[in-house]
Amino acid sequence: MSTPAPESPKSGSASMRYFFIWLLGLVIGIIATVMLVRAWQARQDPFPKAIMTVQKFHMTALKHNLEQNRCAATDTIPHLQTLRRTADDLESAFPDLARDDRFVKHASDFRRVLDASLASPPMNCAGVKQAIALIDDQCKACHDDFNK
Repeated sequence: MSTPAPESPKSGSASMRYFFIWLLGLVIGIIATVMLVRAWQARQDPFPKAIMTVQKFHMTALKHNLEQNRCAATDTIPHLQTLRRTADDLESAFPDLARDDRFVKHASDFRRVLDASLASPPMNCAGVKQAIALIDDQCKACHDDFNK
């Protein structure tokens, strides 16, 4: 009688197969999640957030200029002009709020403050500080009413 040849080891153990299937499921799950999130983001309107981001950038720039004692009209007016231009788009950026009389009043008051600041631009740091305070007050009033 001859001795049987030893069996060759299997190409993979059961735990390796389970790990591979788990890893494959994880990768497919991640890909599906990314696709769903991207599809959801594509349906969102970026305009309202963009308007607020631009306004925040210019307000921060004005405050930074004030901190650095750069209060000349050439440092201030471009930021005020951009804030004023973006203020024209507030109602179109927030069409649901545009039907609310309070929002329309806040937007109008915001434009009024910016128009006054541009009609008589601040020429020193005290004027810039006052303009920033008036603009901040208008922003805060609107955000207090509509960011709950």
